Amino acid sequence: MVSKLLLNARAIVKRFPGVLALDGVSLAVNRGEVHALLGENGAGKSTLLKILSGAHHHDHGVLEFNGNALEKQPPFERQRIGIVTVYQEFNLMPNMSVAENIFIGREPGRANFIDWSAMQKAARKASDRLDLRVDPRTLVSTLSVAEQQLVEIARALTINAKLIILDEPTAALSDREVEKLHKAVRDLRSEGIGIIYVTHRLNEVAVICDRFTVLRDGKLAGSGNVPETTTEQIIKMMVGRNVEVTQNSSTGKKGDVIVRIDKLSRIRKRPNPQAVLLRDMSFEIRKGEILGLAGLVGAGRTDFVRAIFGAEPYDSGTIYFEGNLVAIKQPSDAMELGIALVPEDRKRQGLFLTQSIRQNLSLPSLRGLCRFGWFIDQRAEDRMIEEFRQNLRIRMTSSDAIVGTLSGGNQQKVILARCMALKPKVLIVDEPTRGIDIGVKAEVHQLLRKLAADGTAVVVVSSELSEIMSLCERIVTVKEGCITGNIPAEGVTEEQLMKRMALGADETHQRVEVEST
Repeated sequence: MVSKLLLNARAIVKRFPGVLALDGVSLAVNRGEVHALLGENGAGKSTLLKILSGAHHHDHGVLEFNGNALEKQPPFERQRIGIVTVYQEFNLMPNMSVAENIFIGREPGRANFIDWSAMQKAARKASDRLDLRVDPRTLVSTLSVAEQQLVEIARALTINAKLIILDEPTAALSDREVEKLHKAVRDLRSEGIGIIYVTHRLNEVAVICDRFTVLRDGKLAGSGNVPETTTEQIIKMMVGRNVEVTQNSSTGKKGDVIVRIDKLSRIRKRPNPQAVLLRDMSFEIRKGEILGLAGLVGAGRTDFVRAIFGAEPYDSGTIYFEGNLVAIKQPSDAMELGIALVPEDRKRQGLFLTQSIRQNLSLPSLRGLCRFGWFIDQRAEDRMIEEFRQNLRIRMTSSDAIVGTLSGGNQQKVILARCMALKPKVLIVDEPTRGIDIGVKAEVHQLLRKLAADGTAVVVVSSELSEIMSLCERIVTVKEGCITGNIPAEGVTEEQLMKRMALGADETHQRVEVEST
């Protein structure tokens, strides 16, 4: 009889120079189970995942898979025996096809010749298993984020995975795409595949997971069955205290209009052929207001705010700042005015990954930190970095550590700190809490509310409707590069927002069906 237990990790210990990353951590995953692995940033989740995948090796403890002890196998050997990890940062080749990405390094064929027909047929079979309805010859660069996520999982299936580790699989997905991914996960569970599901979205745990394990500061903080545990109990295990999530509330009296955008448009797809066309997008934001931009992935939210910041070109339209017509051609123009942006893609657009935390955090603020116009006041720089380290709870050994060695959540905090250090008049935050744990998420929300209360205009772009609804006072909905709604957040429902995001303000399901025939 085959044992129900698939993965058994007991008393795992892992040390790095000066750091005890894991201290006696245990994790057990059954066949046909979705097991949530939870914890704050820096709790040890990433280290444990790397040990399971073979990227790191544990110092002490017992690690068994499918009834056999796991020795120091490299990642490709772990994949061969059935442990496959789908990381938050995709490992896909954008200029190669779906089929090529699924079978890269394992292409079917003889000698030096690839059997393209067999490869495409096998890729289609794996894609159909996940309800991924795309041609295997399609370039990955043309797919949505959700479809790319499914390509990663399809690759895992062709390796004959017995255990799939999903690291923040819904971090970049809209609610509609999350539902599609959850359906795929349920189908995999019904086939007896074990799944370790790492997420900071605790509402997902109750929806998709069977059991959970919580890590805190490298130690096991708790585990149990999801139906028998409340979200509040899980949060307390994660952070060691109760966390109150403040619901939508006004930050106070609003000031004058600080930014007005009038009919901003982009009719050419530049510089990216996958860029969203922008069509007569207009809105305004007042001092002390938190404005939300909501839309499905690919709706044009990010393109819009990057155009306002000067990071992407636009063809027509006007921007008024504090009542004056301004020309923002590049990010330095926006920063001179007092506009700061937390970008969506922190690795490619927000950080110098090989540089120190100090250099990444203080770079835009150096002018204000200089003495006599030439020399950096290092004490002032140290005070600034320490202030944000405490306020945002950035886990780092020192400010001279390389920022690329931090967890994704801590990298996000460094970017937030860098923008806040500029004391901007307008702060645009694109997915501000992606990859950030529940405790710090509440703190970031409070920081944004405090900024607004002090008079800063805040624009929030988020794929989480719950975040938009709880944090923002007014919500602008976007669909296919057009603004489809501009409504107060108070009293709004997810259904009302989804209608404007998916159909527009006046469209109906019947009209969409007619147009698609």
